[in-house]
Amino acid sequence: MTFVTKGRVTTFAIAALGALLFTLMGLPLPLLLGPLAACLVAALAGAKMQDAGGLGTFMRTFLGVAVGSSITPATVQHLPDFATSLLFVPVFIALIGAIGYPLFRYGFGFNHPTAWYAAMPGGLQDMLIFGEEAGGDPRALSLIHATRVLVIVTVAPLIMVAYWGVDLTQAPGKPASSMDPVQIALMVFACFSGWKLAERVGLFGASILGPMIMTAALSLTGIITTRPPAEIIWAAQFFIGIAVGVKYTGITWRELRVDVGAGVVYAMILALISLGFFELIHLTGVAPALDAFLAFLPGGQAEMVVIAIIAGADLAYVVSHHLLRIIIVILLAPIVSRLFQRP
Repeated sequence: MTFVTKGRVTTFAIAALGALLFTLMGLPLPLLLGPLAACLVAALAGAKMQDAGGLGTFMRTFLGVAVGSSITPATVQHLPDFATSLLFVPVFIALIGAIGYPLFRYGFGFNHPTAWYAAMPGGLQDMLIFGEEAGGDPRALSLIHATRVLVIVTVAPLIMVAYWGVDLTQAPGKPASSMDPVQIALMVFACFSGWKLAERVGLFGASILGPMIMTAALSLTGIITTRPPAEIIWAAQFFIGIAVGVKYTGITWRELRVDVGAGVVYAMILALISLGFFELIHLTGVAPALDAFLAFLPGGQAEMVVIAIIAGADLAYVVSHHLLRIIIVILLAPIVSRLFQRP
């Protein structure tokens, strides 16, 4: 199957137009939110689009490299400082499930597996697989989770700009022209080899976690000493924006009213819960306000990494919380779901 298709050409043209418009308008995260918004509007208008396939997945791997390169010996020394904050994550998940499941099951009328896996703040692909295997509606799950990510990654930058005055239009790193070519080659090796090794062993989130682990090992040994260049992070943003927006392709009015509507309501509830935990952690002095805010927003892993990089947040702190959240959900969600189904 050829990579260049009519659907992909349409997608890239629409995404590029969205990125250009957001850039010209001076909006935050133009290379992430621009393609996302443009693809969303085009999908709602009936455009036939197609995701970026393996190229899109490959571009996500550099986010894992960016996180891994931030894990240095000095960072490791501070990991115990995260322990108190990480203890809030299981409570956070339990509260989300306790509110989300009844909302989807009884408020919107989804069947048990669809309601359960729609409420779980795990990785999109993992929740789709678990939900479909349990008898859930994969299309509804895809739209609900895509909407959760869409709302959170749209609202979060606006709050960050308005409340903290964060400049989200700044370059996310050094230009490639100023970097050592050997370092760039090492990062490309780490992203590709880490990704494929993680896939081979069946690691969830292989495209991000594999490169992250590989790069962290090279960073801790002093082999990799810098983050990916700005151009790579910009490109990764572009492809992530496409990935979220394209999920709405072929949407019907019923799906828009029921599935997307449910996703919007749930995302707003999640945002309020997240703000409560953020305020608690900030007031107790466990972590800086911006870091806590990004750590407890249940957006997509890739999307939150991008925002954390641009904002200059503590990547190790933010990613450790999202990673723990996803691990807990993946390990326990299927078990708890089966318990709920017992007579």
